[in-house]
Amino acid sequence: MGTGEIALPSLRWLIEAQKSHDFEVVGVYTQPDKPVGRRQILTPPEVKEIALSSDIPVFQPESFRKDPGALDNFATLKPDLAVVMAYGQILPKALLETPRRACVNLHASLLPRHRGASPIQAAIRDGDEETGITLMHVAPKLDAGDMILKETIPIRPHETGGSLHDRLAELGPIILEQGLPLFSSEDVPREEQVEADATYSGKLDRADGHLDWSQNAESLERLIRAYDPWPGTYSMIPFPEGPKKLKIFPQTSVEEGAASTPGQITVEDITLLVGCGDKNLRLQGEVQIEGKKRLPIRDWLRGVSLPSDMILK
Repeated sequence: MGTGEIALPSLRWLIEAQKSHDFEVVGVYTQPDKPVGRRQILTPPEVKEIALSSDIPVFQPESFRKDPGALDNFATLKPDLAVVMAYGQILPKALLETPRRACVNLHASLLPRHRGASPIQAAIRDGDEETGITLMHVAPKLDAGDMILKETIPIRPHETGGSLHDRLAELGPIILEQGLPLFSSEDVPREEQVEADATYSGKLDRADGHLDWSQNAESLERLIRAYDPWPGTYSMIPFPEGPKKLKIFPQTSVEEGAASTPGQITVEDITLLVGCGDKNLRLQGEVQIEGKKRLPIRDWLRGVSLPSDMILK
């Protein structure tokens, strides 16, 4: 049961490993096809395409809670185990109790840290040194089920949300290969999560990427990396004709020394220095002014005149 791209390596492994590991993928659940692009072309999730190419039945209920027939269809598969990763729906208790062995989830954090919808971005944003995948029993409370296995990787110094997403996706097959044989026994490992250690990372939207230059420079540097490519980060730049959104992409670097006024810009060595709550942040990657192309910062600066007292908002 999965929809997001992070689930694709795990699905491919499950399909390829059926014979050698003595199990059968009897069905794949994913979200309904959705309109994509300017022309709003109805497009299936890649999960669906992979499953159909291997002649595996695909099911796309809009909502288990609103469609009792979807639960009945799930029960007819008589599953021993349901494997969930980035599915995109809250699963009702009746579904969780249907598989004979368990319903398990691959969650992209080292639980109980970063429960919720955006654990990958949260790990970078909050300055964690490592993260990973937790294989866990699904429980009615969000990401609070007992843990089975963890696979850990370090977070690299210039890691972005996109690069960490791709590295975590490749951990899925590794943890499945270790974890699935455990379900041939009645005694599957269960480690309770320590509630006092739990943190939450909610669903992100574009407004979350609005940079607050009064924060410290290290936090902003991590935020810009964490939110690349989604939801992205931006600031408002006050042109005489009116403010415009300036999207800011990695890489950036923290500059020691006294900070300018938060948001105040200085053009220096064809890069842009921005004052923060402490220190300064040098923009060295790419930027994109709304309505224009994304450009390296040096190319953008050659085509624009910025007063030294301008303050990003």
